[in-house]
Amino acid sequence: MKELLKQLIAIPSFSREEKDRTDFLESFLSGQGYDVHRCGNNLWIESEPYSDSIPTILLNAHIDTVKPSSGYTRDPFCASEEGDFIYGLGTNDDGGSAVTLLEAYRILTASLQPYRLVYSLTSEEEVGGRGGIETIFSQIGAVQLGIIGEPTGMNMAVDEKGLMVLDCTARGKSGHAAREEGINAIYKALSDVEWFRTYRFPRVSEFCGAVKMSVTQINAGSQHNVVPDTCTFVVDIRSNGIYDNLSILEVVAANVNCEFKPRSTRHNGAHIELDHPVVRRGLEMGLSTFGSPTTSNQSVCPFTTLKIGPGDSSRSHTADEYIRISELEDAVQKYVRLLDNLNVDNLV
Repeated sequence: MKELLKQLIAIPSFSREEKDRTDFLESFLSGQGYDVHRCGNNLWIESEPYSDSIPTILLNAHIDTVKPSSGYTRDPFCASEEGDFIYGLGTNDDGGSAVTLLEAYRILTASLQPYRLVYSLTSEEEVGGRGGIETIFSQIGAVQLGIIGEPTGMNMAVDEKGLMVLDCTARGKSGHAAREEGINAIYKALSDVEWFRTYRFPRVSEFCGAVKMSVTQINAGSQHNVVPDTCTFVVDIRSNGIYDNLSILEVVAANVNCEFKPRSTRHNGAHIELDHPVVRRGLEMGLSTFGSPTTSNQSVCPFTTLKIGPGDSSRSHTADEYIRISELEDAVQKYVRLLDNLNVDNLV
């Protein structure tokens, strides 16, 4: 397991540049006797063909990384093992999840499970690209539960914040500032800016809190003596796992006068109920629950997901990234305990 991780780290795999790592993994999995499926730079293996009579659990980790920061004191592409530590770019985010989920898949599929298990390695997660996990959904069939491997200390992220950015435009009419002419677009924008600042969505997540809307950019005017006919502003919206982006847009449309357009509605928040079988199993194991402020592949999954994996989110995207070997070993044991003979029949 740790040797596979070292091999992965030696192959640069920046977002949208994952081909070499994907080629290696395809060859590795084939060499282990698995029937490997590929779409672009995304791979998956499955315990059995899809059938709508048995639930499917999807295991997922991403194989892309950010570029190394300038603060590295080690070679980011040489996975050095020092005691309990393995250093290297992507060890924590997301190589640890990739190798431990594979080992868990091997152990779980060695015995009969009451579900079909799919293990996937996908690309473009760090940039939210469309060439990643979404490309495999139509090919793997309906999924009842996704386990998204990310560094959470093997605790359960039951909520994850989503992201949506709005480009807004208030329109007025130009005129000379010295006379009572025109309609000032800035003044028209003010009421909408104030609404975004003060409106509160009623449903609040226990773990991720309230939906947060922040006006982060504003622009208007060409010179001091011209009443501006256009005022544009940008709103950053972080959903809380309870409201999806489309429902948020409905509320916005009912309350503002400006024109607005979302840059994307793909990255929704994620939420899983505390009485879901996998969460109940995790609580019985002593795992804790929390809300995650960072987005992941959960945000584009149209099915229930749980984010859980080895490592620590605070190490992600930092210089001299590392993961502990003991964390890898612990993750495999917990993944297997979490999923072995898990009954999700009622979720089909």
